[in-house]
Amino acid sequence: MRLEDLPLRDDLRGQQPYGAPQLQVPVRLNTNENSYPLPEPVVAEVEKALGEVLRDLNRYPDRDAVALRADLAAYLGHGLTERNVWAANGSNEVQQQLLQAFGGPGRTALGFTPSYSMHPLLARGTGTRWIAGMREGDFTLTPDAAVAQIERHRPDVVFLCSPNNPTGTALDMAVTRAVAQAAPGIVVVDEAYAEFARPGTASALALLDDYPRLVVTRTMSKAFAFAGARVGYLAAHPAVVDAMQLVRLPYHLSALTQAAARAALRHAPVTLATVEAIKQQRDRIVSELRRMGLTVADSDANFVLFGVFDDQREVWRTLLDHGVLVRDVGLHGWLRVTAGTPEETTAFLDAMGAVLGSGAGDGALSTAEPREKEPSAGEPSQVPGGGSGATQG
Repeated sequence: MRLEDLPLRDDLRGQQPYGAPQLQVPVRLNTNENSYPLPEPVVAEVEKALGEVLRDLNRYPDRDAVALRADLAAYLGHGLTERNVWAANGSNEVQQQLLQAFGGPGRTALGFTPSYSMHPLLARGTGTRWIAGMREGDFTLTPDAAVAQIERHRPDVVFLCSPNNPTGTALDMAVTRAVAQAAPGIVVVDEAYAEFARPGTASALALLDDYPRLVVTRTMSKAFAFAGARVGYLAAHPAVVDAMQLVRLPYHLSALTQAAARAALRHAPVTLATVEAIKQQRDRIVSELRRMGLTVADSDANFVLFGVFDDQREVWRTLLDHGVLVRDVGLHGWLRVTAGTPEETTAFLDAMGAVLGSGAGDGALSTAEPREKEPSAGEPSQVPGGGSGATQG
C-alpha cells in the first residue's frame, strides 16, 4: 500500500513533509542551530536535574508546567508572571496550539511572504485557510502595506516574524503596532531569533500591555543551544494562556523536558555567552559576502540571506562539493547560511570565494532584480537539495 492509497484528507494529497537535508558533511550551516555545544556547567546542571526526576517517571509530570513557566517569565522580564506564559514542545507546537484555538475550519491566517514556511503548514494541519501576504521587493514590510492587506482579508490570525526567516531582518516596531491595531483577531509575533538582534532592536514583549490580543512566541532552541530538548513558549495576556489549556494534550510537556529547561534557565548567562560570538560571525559573513560583490540582507538573526544568483541550486551544490551545507529556501536566486563557529565561518567564506572564482558553472551571479520569481504563496518549495522552504531550524 502507498500513501496515495490511504483515505487521506484531500488538502494533504500531493503535499511534501517539512524538512531540511540531513547530510554528513564537514560544515553544516543549513538549519540555524547554535553551533556551540552546551557549556559544561550547564551540562552538569541538566544531568543533575534529570537525575532528580528519573525516579518519579512513573508519575505524570506537572500538567501545566507552572514552575517552568515562572522561570521563563522571570527570564523575559517586562513584569510577566507564569500567568502570561505558556510552554510546549518547541515554538512550532505553541503556534499549532494557537491555530487550534483561534484558527480552524472557516477561519483564515495571514503571513507576509517570504517568511517561515511552517506557518502555512501549521495552518493546513489545523484546517485554517492560509493567505500569503506580500512584502516589498527588498523584503521589507511597511505599516501601510501590512494594514492594507489586513483590511482586505480580515484574517483571524496574523503571523509576523521578527527577526524574519529567511531574510533575517527584525521588524520595525511601528509595523507591529499598526498590525496589532488593525487586526480583528490574534496577532502572533514569532521571535525565535530575538536574542541575536542587533543593539537597539525592540521586542514585541514591550507591547503586550497595550494589545491584549498580541502574542509573542519564543524558543530555547537557538540562543540556548537547546534544539534537541524541544522547548518553546509564548508570552501573552493570561486569557490567551487559558485558551491554550483548551487545546493542549494532557501532560504534553514531559518531566524530563521541564527539568532540563529549568536547569538551563538557571544558568542563562552562561548558556547565552555564545550568542555574542555567533553575532560576531554573522556580521563577519555579512561584510565579507558584500565585499565579494553579493547582495546580502541585513540580519538580526543567527543566519544570513545572500544572493542574487541565476541558479542558486547550482551554487548550493558547488558549496556542498566543498564540504559546506547551506540552505536553499526555495526563494529564487537566494541562499541562507547559518553563522557558526569562527572555523565554520572561515570554511564557508573560503568555499564561497572558490565558488565565485569558478563562476559555479556558467555565470552564477545574476544581474536581475531580486525576487524576479516569487515563492508560491508562501508555501515551502521542493528544490533539489534545498528541503522545504525556510525553517526556524
